[in-house]
Amino acid sequence: MRRQFLFIFLALIVANTSQAQTRTTRIGYIDMEYILENVSDYKEAKAQLELKAQKWKQEIETKKLDINNLKESLKAERALLTKELIDEKETEIKFLETEMMDYQQKQFGVDGNLMHQKAGLAKPIQDQVFTAVQDIAEAKNYDFVFDKSSDLTMLFSNKKFDISDQVIRILNRTDKREQLTKKQLKDQEAKEKLENAIDENPAMADRQKALDDKKAARAKLIEDRRLEQEAKKKEYEDRRKALAAERDAKKNGTVSEPVKTEGAKTEPAKTDGTTAKPATNVSPTEGTAPAQPAVNKAEERQKLYEQRKKELEDRRKKILEEREAAKKAKEAETQKTNTTNN
Repeated sequence: MRRQFLFIFLALIVANTSQAQTRTTRIGYIDMEYILENVSDYKEAKAQLELKAQKWKQEIETKKLDINNLKESLKAERALLTKELIDEKETEIKFLETEMMDYQQKQFGVDGNLMHQKAGLAKPIQDQVFTAVQDIAEAKNYDFVFDKSSDLTMLFSNKKFDISDQVIRILNRTDKREQLTKKQLKDQEAKEKLENAIDENPAMADRQKALDDKKAARAKLIEDRRLEQEAKKKEYEDRRKALAAERDAKKNGTVSEPVKTEGAKTEPAKTDGTTAKPATNVSPTEGTAPAQPAVNKAEERQKLYEQRKKELEDRRKKILEEREAAKKAKEAETQKTNTTNN
């Protein structure tokens, strides 16, 4: 009888085992460190904690520097001090070293303030992560979900079983929902539905990735065209400004021509009866540099114009001086003739 009961019991166990094996076991995993690094609240609090830890390190370094200074001072004065003073200073240094080590252990020890505040900082986020993992496991029928960053040793983990990004989306979704309008909330739900479908179907994920790549390539092409058009527009504007500057320089360079002609016409005769040699005109193209950018040409022409203007001014003064000298010579000759006649 006992043998029959044992046989029936073993048969039931085998039947249950075979029935359980007909359903595929679903396993997933998360990376808690990766999730925490991608949650904005945790990152801000962690940055503040790091600033606090930096302040503690600076205080410890200051204490170490004071102790080293006391040691150096004692080493330099040891020959001049009595044994009682030496013992007193050594006791003081030892006390300060003990105090510094206690402070360091208090802040950075295994059970120190830094570890406690890190644990307190991560605890609320970890609770939210556990809730999100339970929701995902129930919705998608996961049998086991492991934490990759825990003490559990995972020799190999396939990326397709990683649900960390899904957990991050759930955490960020909770924060955003309070700030969204109805239309934005509807769009967000449609986006979440698509993301969940992609997570469930790897082939769909590949298709979506191909679409995203195509969209990114098209956006890059549009941006390249826009930059090319802007470059052409800038080049056209520079050319237009250069031509305008060249026209202005040309216009300014032709203003001095009437003055030059007038100076050449009014040059007087010399006292010996011969006419003065007319001034040699400066060729407009003399002194110009070879072809350069338009802006440099405009500057060169402006300088040439100033030089011509100065030369004409000097020539005009010289002509006036010669005219004045001829006039005085003529008056002196007339006066001399009159005196002789008288």
